[in-house]
Amino acid sequence: MALWLVVAFIVLSASLILALSYGPLKVAANVRTVRTFAAVQYLAAAVLAGARLTGQA
Repeated sequence: MALWLVVAFIVLSASLILALSYGPLKVAANVRTVRTFAAVQYLAAAVLAGARLTGQA
């Protein structure tokens, strides 16, 4: 149960970062880095969820 909460928190965090990168931060010089960070968070959440669904976690 706790792992699902961690996955949900990671997804919410990545969504907030992505929303900011398309909103107020879209004119920032490092917007590509910010979006990459959000993508890495989505990937981490997917890996954790996949591990949980396959019984590896």
